[in-house]
Amino acid sequence: MAALPLSTEAEQAALRVMARCDTLAELSETPGQLTRVYLSAQHIQANRVVGEWMAAAGMTTWQDSVGNICGRYEGLDPQAPALLLGSHLDSVRNAGRYDGPLGVLTAIEVVTHLHEHGIRLPMAVEIVGFADEEGTRFGITLLGSRGLTGTWPQDWLQRTDAQGISVAEAMLSLGLNPVDIINAQREITDFCAYLELHIEQGPCLQAADLPLGVVTAINGARRLNCGFIGHAGHAGTVPMGHRQDALAAAAEWMVAIETLTTSRANNLVATVGHLDTLPGAVNVIPGEVKLTLDVRGPEDGALAELLTSLLDTAQQIAARRGLTFSAEQFYGISATACDSQLQQRLAQSVEGLQGEAMLLPSGAGHDAIAIAERWPVGMLFVRCKDGISHHPDESVTVDDVAYATQAYLDTVLSFRHAV
Repeated sequence: MAALPLSTEAEQAALRVMARCDTLAELSETPGQLTRVYLSAQHIQANRVVGEWMAAAGMTTWQDSVGNICGRYEGLDPQAPALLLGSHLDSVRNAGRYDGPLGVLTAIEVVTHLHEHGIRLPMAVEIVGFADEEGTRFGITLLGSRGLTGTWPQDWLQRTDAQGISVAEAMLSLGLNPVDIINAQREITDFCAYLELHIEQGPCLQAADLPLGVVTAINGARRLNCGFIGHAGHAGTVPMGHRQDALAAAAEWMVAIETLTTSRANNLVATVGHLDTLPGAVNVIPGEVKLTLDVRGPEDGALAELLTSLLDTAQQIAARRGLTFSAEQFYGISATACDSQLQQRLAQSVEGLQGEAMLLPSGAGHDAIAIAERWPVGMLFVRCKDGISHHPDESVTVDDVAYATQAYLDTVLSFRHAV
């Protein structure tokens, strides 16, 4: 089935979204680049502008105590748990303009449609522009969404940026009181579900020639510091069969990582992103190699099995070569499953527009990770050119944004019926 033609209204909404993404991209601390970090002047400027767009869509607006910009469009029953839509407004350094803001601005277009057509759902619709998903300034992520869930560790307030300014000091400088952080927390009964629209940040939709996809889960991840220790020796005098070459062992393992991970299903990925070779001289056999391992997948069981297999393989390689191998995990996060009913709602909307709904996991983190600890979450992906993200070349098309906005609206309108 070919993609259906879109209404003029959806196309106009997409053009507004693209123009507003351009407007927000100008709110940057770095001339000629997009860098907008938590508790910066540009963060507050973006909140002000987005708040104005929310108000124009018929919403009441407020900035909460951790710096999220929020809006509410009332439903027929003010006591019913609201439907929450959102994404983040902060960026990495030298960022693209669609990662985060696209989800906030398409949500505003959804509410704009409701407002202009006089539609009230049984429940209110709320939108949140999260203050800090990326963690660029203070090295801690999901500060905005964890404000809503009430899961801010107390030591976050003492974390400092590159200039030695703490989170607490930065908050006070902008008129936010660290003592009031708890006021951002929402009750479990406040929301029935959370929906987030986001660029894919990968190449799968482009490869399938589809504008939209439905997210099944956000990958869990494990990160480890690993090492092979052999014996350094003279590159000219030690025969090949007598060597304990740590780099050769590491190279063999890296190829095995690629082979073993590729052979498994479940959308698993594994990466060696950093490697140090000691002593690092052209005429010395490497006696020690330090390297990192990053493994990710949408199911924790399959992820754990892969990691065990990779580490066992490393031990076997080391033993065969007369080396020792070590590994220590320094980071881990569980996979976040998207709610099955929300997946169905999104898939029905997507299928109605493009004929099929591609189901795929997210390899990147999102605010939905935090929100899923308290409420059901669903995510809609939009195709981005060549899968490029966190880069100025990040790109989406007006047509794809129009399809995304229509699918988002259709999904929200499905809540006119029982939740």
